Amino acid sequence: MTTIEAHGPHTTLINVFTVTPDNAARLAAMLEDATEQVMCKVPGFVSANIHVSSDGTRVVNYAQWESAEAYQAMLADPKAREHMAPAAALAEGFDPHLYTVESVHGR
Repeated sequence: MTTIEAHGPHTTLINVFTVTPDNAARLAAMLEDATEQVMCKVPGFVSANIHVSSDGTRVVNYAQWESAEAYQAMLADPKAREHMAPAAALAEGFDPHLYTVESVHGR
């Protein structure tokens, strides 16, 4: 389960996919399926959350990995890559980056 804490132990992947509104739900379902079938079984996977913008032009994957090395190892895994290619093909573009959580606020 996702736990967001400042300076926590995990590496956060935020991948923003640009899509046409008619492909947003399809891409979100594709990412959900890939997460359930493959990613959650990859060593170092912690959690994933799929978001769709209200205008349907962005799909965001907010995922946590045990480390940047675990994420990089997933990228080299042929089975994981097999599921990433169709998602990338459906999107007009995508922009993945690794992040650290610097602060968390709430009421």
